[in-house]
Amino acid sequence: MFRVLVFLRRSAYRLGLLRSRHAGIPVIVVGNIVAGGSGKTPLVLWIADFLRAKGWTPGIVSRGYGASESAPRAATIASEAAGVGDEPIVLARRSGCPVWVGHDRVAVAAALRASNPAIDVLVLDDGLQHYRLARDIEIAVVDGRGAGFGNGFMLPAGPLREPRSRLRKVDAVVMHAADSAGAHAMRLEGQLMHRLLDASDRRRAQSFTGTRVHAVAGIGDPGRFFRSLAEFGMQVVPHPFADHHPFRPADFEFGDDAPIVMTEKDAVKCRGFAKPNFWVLPVTAVLDAAFGEFLLQRLDGIRLEGSRHGR
Repeated sequence: MFRVLVFLRRSAYRLGLLRSRHAGIPVIVVGNIVAGGSGKTPLVLWIADFLRAKGWTPGIVSRGYGASESAPRAATIASEAAGVGDEPIVLARRSGCPVWVGHDRVAVAAALRASNPAIDVLVLDDGLQHYRLARDIEIAVVDGRGAGFGNGFMLPAGPLREPRSRLRKVDAVVMHAADSAGAHAMRLEGQLMHRLLDASDRRRAQSFTGTRVHAVAGIGDPGRFFRSLAEFGMQVVPHPFADHHPFRPADFEFGDDAPIVMTEKDAVKCRGFAKPNFWVLPVTAVLDAAFGEFLLQRLDGIRLEGSRHGR
């Protein structure tokens, strides 16, 4: 039933029965076809940094998952996760770009542009299924591990938001953690940790080799984070939580003072009660050169087409 509804909804937009609205500038959508995380946010950060280096002025649009409000609003490094979501705060801090959130991505895009007239390209974080906002470039992120599509069933029987055939319709597939013919390879790297209470206190992850640590992760795939810490030689005590879990002090009562290591996304929800033993491991996406060339070629083509039509 869910698969039929997805098909009917997509067909309605394709046939014009439901209308998409364009933001007036190029729109790049980064998403996936499964529920949960697959590395979308690091990819959005990579795209924003890459485009800025190439002379573009990007803005970032996000739904703000778990936010208490739905109206369009800016997310900044001073925002609270309860108000704008956790990922938008990371995006604002790491990208240096305007980041706006809200349930209606069409309205969010309009509000962002009104507040930042210099923006000339929008990057949409997790918007592959938000068809009401027209897009120029669709990028799907896929977990390259064998379990990347779970049991292969659509929601609610499985993790798929859309059938796997949807990947044939996107402009590019980015494969995380594995190489695949026809897909761009992405890996996440991070070796420098910092104390949550004092970001200037930084240490290489290797300095924790042999140390027993409590690894906390409320992301789509906590196991991936735990494995990365183990690769540095840490003695990992795993504490997995649901994606976007709203952390509370009681979640960290482990009965000892061993270091607590968490993801950057989780850390923004712990700033108000962090202790000296709270550590953060940020990660950065690394992509092949061909992906950047693809983006520039597509954007240059869109800009040329727009100039021909006086836009």
